[in-house]
Amino acid sequence: MSQNMSPQMLNRRSLLQIAGGLATSVGAVALTGGTVALGTGTAAAATGGFAHPGMLHTQADLDRMAAKVKAAAQPWTDGWNRLATNSVSQSTWKANPQATVYRGAGSPENYAAMYYDIHAAYQNALRWRITGDAAHGDAARDILNAWSAKMKTLAGSGDRFIAAGIYGYQFANAAELMRGYNGFDLDRFKAMMLTIFYPMSSDFLAKHNGAFATNYWGSWDLLSVACVLSVGILCDDQAKVDEAVTYFKTGAGNGSIKHLITEIHPGGLGQWVEVGRDQGHATLGVGLAGVICEMAWNQGIDLYGYDDNRLLKGIEYVAKWNLGYDVPYTPWTWNYGAPGVWSGSQTLTAASPDGRGAARPIWEMIYNHYVNRRELAAPYTAATAAKVRPEGGGGNYGGASGGFDQLGYGTLTFTRDKAIATAAKPMSSAASASASAAAVAVSGTGSAPASASPSAGSTGAALATTGASDTVSYAAGAGVLAVAVGGVLALRGRRNRGSAHRGE
Repeated sequence: MSQNMSPQMLNRRSLLQIAGGLATSVGAVALTGGTVALGTGTAAAATGGFAHPGMLHTQADLDRMAAKVKAAAQPWTDGWNRLATNSVSQSTWKANPQATVYRGAGSPENYAAMYYDIHAAYQNALRWRITGDAAHGDAARDILNAWSAKMKTLAGSGDRFIAAGIYGYQFANAAELMRGYNGFDLDRFKAMMLTIFYPMSSDFLAKHNGAFATNYWGSWDLLSVACVLSVGILCDDQAKVDEAVTYFKTGAGNGSIKHLITEIHPGGLGQWVEVGRDQGHATLGVGLAGVICEMAWNQGIDLYGYDDNRLLKGIEYVAKWNLGYDVPYTPWTWNYGAPGVWSGSQTLTAASPDGRGAARPIWEMIYNHYVNRRELAAPYTAATAAKVRPEGGGGNYGGASGGFDQLGYGTLTFTRDKAIATAAKPMSSAASASASAAAVAVSGTGSAPASASPSAGSTGAALATTGASDTVSYAAGAGVLAVAVGGVLALRGRRNRGSAHRGE
C-alpha cells in the first residue's frame, strides 16, 4: 500500500486492482485450442485501469462456471444444458452482417439479422470460455469480425435508438469475452462501437430524439446508459463510464434512478415507473438496470447499492406485483411531447395488469447479487428467480425481438454459492442504514405476507418486446415462453399518440 492510500481510501476499485494482481498467476488457465491473452483477462487491471474481462462476467465468474459445469454441479448444469442445446450457440453458425441496419416502422427492417448474430457470438464466446473448445471461439470471432468489417449505419424510426442501446451493450459484452483471442480484430470492433452505437446512445440521453426528457419511458434511457457504459469499458474510456454513471444517478429522463423508482412506500417497496404502463416493459427495465449495475460493479462502482439500495426496493416491487400480490400505488403523471411542437400528459392511477406475470431471463443476476453477494433479503426477487430457473437466452424464447432483449443464461453465469464473495462489502454510495436494516426496509418480514395471495385475475404473460406488434404468450405450467413471429411491439403504447415524437 502506498503511503498516500489509507485504509479508508480502499474503495471497490482499489480492492479489485489489488486482487487482480494476485489473481494473474492463479487465474491464468490454459484453454484447449484457441488463444487468449489471459494477462489482460485478470479480475482487474493491476495497473489501476479497467478490469478485463469486466462487463457482465469477470475471469473469476468464468472460472466458476467452468468448474461447476465440469463437476456437473446443479443448477449450473441445467443452465449449461439450455445453452449447449440452443441452435444459436452452435459453432456452425454463419454471420449475416448488414451494411445498414434498419429498425422501426416505415423502414426496410432487417435488424433481426443483427440480434441473431450478436447472440450467436455471445453464446459461442461463452461456450469457448467455459470449455476451451476453439470451434466456438472461432465462431464468435468470425461473427464479430464480419460485422465490424461491413456495418456502416444504423437507421430507421425513433426505434433505431432502441437498437443502438440494446444491441450495442450486447455486442460489447460478446467482444469483451473475446478480447485477446487469436485473429479477433478488437481495434476495428471498437471503431464500429465508437462511430455507430455510442454516438446514438449518448445523443439520445442528451437530446431524447428532440422530445422532452420525460417523453420516453425509463426503458429507453436504461438501454442507452447500458450501451454508453459498455462502450466505455470496452474502450477503456473513463469519460464514457462517468457519463453513464452520472446519468443513472442524476439524469433528466425517466431512466435515472429517482425517476425510475418514483416513490418509496411505507414498508420499503419502491414504485417502478413502468409498472403503471405494463409488466413486459417494467421487467425489461429491471433487466436493463441489472445489466448496468453488474457491469459497473465489475469495475468497482456500486450502483446496486446507490441511494440506500433504491434499486432493490424497486425490483422487489416489480417482482411482488408480477407474482400476483398487491402493491401500493401512488398516481403518477407522464408528461410527453416535444419542445415547441406539442405536449400532453397522462396520469396512471394503478399498477397495470397488462402482461402481469411477465417472465424474462433477468432475475438470477439480481438475486445472486443482493442475496448471495450482499446477504440482503429479497424474497420476491428470489421467488421470481426460482420461477424462471434455469434461465435461457436468445433463441430459447422464440424468434421475435423480445426473446433477444437480454443475453440471459443467468442460472449458468450468475449463480454463486451463498456468501462466496470474500472482499469487503461495499457501502451504498449515499449514507445508508446497516445491511440488516436495509433488508428489513426492503422486505418487511423477509417473506411474502401470509395475507397476500396471487390475484385471481392474474394471467401469465410472456416477454414484452421492444418493437411494434410481437404477440407473446406464456405457458405457465410448462414454463415455456412462446413468442409469435411477426412485427415488433416497441417501447410504445398501443393507442394512437398523434405524434411521431410521443415516446415509449
